[in-house]
Amino acid sequence: MGPLKGDRSGGTVRGWCPDAWRPMMAGDGLLVRVKPRLGRLTPAQAVALGEAALAHGSGALDLTRRANLQIRGVSEADWPRLLDRLLASGLVDADATREARRNILVSPAWHPGDDSYRIARELDARLDELPALPGKAGFVIDAGPVPMLSAEPGDFRIERGRDGMLQLRADGRSTGIGLAPGGEVTALIDLTRWFMASGGASAGRMARHSAPLPDWATGTAAPVLAAPLPLPGRHAMGAAYGLPFGRVSAQAFLRLAQVSGVAGLRTTPWRILLAEGAGPIEHDGLSIDPHHSLLRADACPGAPDCPQASVETRTLAARLAPHVSGHLHVSGCAKGCAHPAAADVVVTGREGAYDLSFSACAGSPPRHSGLDAADLFAHFGVA
Repeated sequence: MGPLKGDRSGGTVRGWCPDAWRPMMAGDGLLVRVKPRLGRLTPAQAVALGEAALAHGSGALDLTRRANLQIRGVSEADWPRLLDRLLASGLVDADATREARRNILVSPAWHPGDDSYRIARELDARLDELPALPGKAGFVIDAGPVPMLSAEPGDFRIERGRDGMLQLRADGRSTGIGLAPGGEVTALIDLTRWFMASGGASAGRMARHSAPLPDWATGTAAPVLAAPLPLPGRHAMGAAYGLPFGRVSAQAFLRLAQVSGVAGLRTTPWRILLAEGAGPIEHDGLSIDPHHSLLRADACPGAPDCPQASVETRTLAARLAPHVSGHLHVSGCAKGCAHPAAADVVVTGREGAYDLSFSACAGSPPRHSGLDAADLFAHFGVA
């Protein structure tokens, strides 16, 4: 159990989704997760985050699949000072319970006053009405004219239906129920309460919960097909920057936040940062090339950063990616955290060696096993 409001003990909780109040220990120190409200940072907030990562962490930031930012390499002794800075900057809720519940993934295409903006803000304001959900349970608010988050995990979803109406959909179900304007958040909260009352805590996630939905939450409304994802380069909001493996240095993050004309930074679940109001500019560690080979590659932090991993991952992936056709996934262990779905080429660490699979998920039965890095390079013709 993580620390309660005002309690700064127990900072090294393991096996739990980390946040700023409940960091998680990794091989390189504590992971401290920051959840930008509406997936957006003002330039001042971005500068505060980057400076905090330099002062109290290793200087590395991760952009997660939930569009959150993780400060890496924080010592247990330094964590309380980091938390104070994040609280002072308004990046973290002063109530640890509310912060833990604030797992809201919002369409990065929102505009002030639109449905995604309105619903996400109302949900944030009503977090106290939620039951005590499992730690990894989350929300998707994707209420634009064309959804963007259809492929992203989220237990309780508000999306646009093909009839043009907003709908509430439980993850794992292909259809949802239409919603009355203004009643979206109330219906979502009611669904979370049903989930817990019907044994959802045992399942842990909505997609694994086998209980039949109540009649009021059962519908036939299908969601709209998702829009194409943004690519690095020029974007309608300004510029899109790709982060290889979702990692960026705090220095590069600071430089981007301080570019003249940047009105804000938006986070996405696709390893893309959107810079509002300024065109694309070359930055070290940030790609504006939509064809960059590393944007077709997923790799977890690997050893030694992750204690679950038995092999190095990202240097290997960077060398392999230009020689692999399709999507490459290099995983330090069979869990496949960086990319749970199948990929064209999958390299999985096992007992200090690599297994190689094709059109598979991490940990699938390998085509070749017990390889070292040289074997892999030779297989793909890497000089």
